[in-house]
Amino acid sequence: MPTAVYAGSFDPPTNGHLWIIEQGLEMFDRLIVAIGDNPAKNYSFSVEERLELLRAITESSDKLVIARFDNRYLVDYARKKGAKYIIRGIRSTQDYEYERVMRHINADMAPEISTVFLMPPRNISEVSSNMVKTLIGPLGWEETVRRYVPAPVFDALNHEDKDGNPRNLSIME
Repeated sequence: MPTAVYAGSFDPPTNGHLWIIEQGLEMFDRLIVAIGDNPAKNYSFSVEERLELLRAITESSDKLVIARFDNRYLVDYARKKGAKYIIRGIRSTQDYEYERVMRHINADMAPEISTVFLMPPRNISEVSSNMVKTLIGPLGWEETVRRYVPAPVFDALNHEDKDGNPRNLSIME
C-alpha cells in the first residue's frame, strides 16, 4: 500500500495546496497531509486552526490523514509513518532549485523514500500562502483573494481569531 506525505505550513491552505492533495489522493493508496510547526515562525493561524481548515477543504476519505509533525526532518517523519514517497509542489524555477537540493539531501538521509514533484496548472501556479496574505487589506481585496483559496479558508481570513482579535496576516515578521 504506497503511502505519501505532503507537508507544509499551510498558513493558510490555498487552492494550490488543495490541488496537490487531490492529485496525491489519485496517485497513492494513502496520503498523509502533515502540518509542520516551527516555533521560530509567527503563524497567522494556530496548528489546530490549520488542521481544521485542511479538514474543512478536503473530503473525508480512508485514504487521507491530516496530521502534524514537530521539530524533525520530513524524511524521518515519512519513515516513521511508513511512507515511501514525499510530495512537493513546484511553482517556479526558484521552487525547483530549492526542492531539487532538498530531494538530494533527503535521499542521502533516507534513500528508500522518493520525492515526487507536482506542478500545478497555470491558474493556480503562482499561489502561495504568503502571496495570499500580501493581497489582504486594500479595497476590494476580498474579490481577489477569494479566487486563490477555498471558501472555508476565505471565511477564516475574513474573520477574527478565536480570541476576537484581528488576524496577524503580516508576512514581514
